[in-house]
Amino acid sequence: MSSSHLLNHQIVSVRPISVPSPGRGIDLQVRVTAPRSGQNLPVIVFSHGNAWSLDGYEPLVGRWSAAGFIVVQPTHLDSRRNAIAWDDPRFATIWRVRITDLHAVLDHLDDVLAQAGLEARADRERIAVVGHSWGAQTAGALLGARVLDAEGVAGEDFSHSAVSAGALIGATGTGDTLTPFAVENLPFMKPDFSTMTAPALVIAGGKDDSQLSTRGPEWFTDAYHLSPAPKSLLSLTEAEHTMGGIAGEKVAETTDEDPARVALTADAISAYLRAALNLDAAEWAALNSTAEGRGDTWSLVSK
Repeated sequence: MSSSHLLNHQIVSVRPISVPSPGRGIDLQVRVTAPRSGQNLPVIVFSHGNAWSLDGYEPLVGRWSAAGFIVVQPTHLDSRRNAIAWDDPRFATIWRVRITDLHAVLDHLDDVLAQAGLEARADRERIAVVGHSWGAQTAGALLGARVLDAEGVAGEDFSHSAVSAGALIGATGTGDTLTPFAVENLPFMKPDFSTMTAPALVIAGGKDDSQLSTRGPEWFTDAYHLSPAPKSLLSLTEAEHTMGGIAGEKVAETTDEDPARVALTADAISAYLRAALNLDAAEWAALNSTAEGRGDTWSLVSK
């Protein structure tokens, strides 16, 4: 899918902006990126994958902002710049702090937007959350997904009333096939998607064979198959966990460098969210139409 406006709009970023987060230990900071022009701009709050920061994912953020979104990116505690290792006693609760970070951003969004000079240009009625990998689990919680405890009982409801829709990229699946490493280090990776009622686009890579589960790439489709409608699933046949390099160009984690795949991922999310937020469904309809003849490289289904 290509849209000429993605190439024409200048974007600007403001960083860092501090967000109140009592008891966190390390200040919560965000980056805000937006088009230089336009009014009534919808908002995306983006949760990065493990070890990243507010400075990552430019290939996604740049295209979303050029497409007319304000994007807010917090730096979570697991960022490399905070040097909190797997054996750090704080690591076990970072999954909850991540969710609290997104709540803090949403609860203080007016102030965040004001500090970025965008208070008069944002549409506060159209807010979405997006995340990649661990960030997808974080964003999923705000869409209604819960975490099962050791007895299989669903935990706290972390959904947020300001969030209308979302997108989950490389969202980990259920916890019944976790590898020993994941069981030991990531016991919170046991999502329950049955309560994830908000509209969402799930993006999964056909070659995303995680070391955290024994199920293979299918594991990353659980967020679609096990959640209630309305949901959509974009399957990228040749994609691995980085979906072609969404965190940045030539970064170390990228195992499947493909700029076209990155652009497709970014543009599919902006098209989906524009439709889900009742802004404009034309690009999403066009993507669905295109998908009918692209089963060899990517596919799109909805329920």
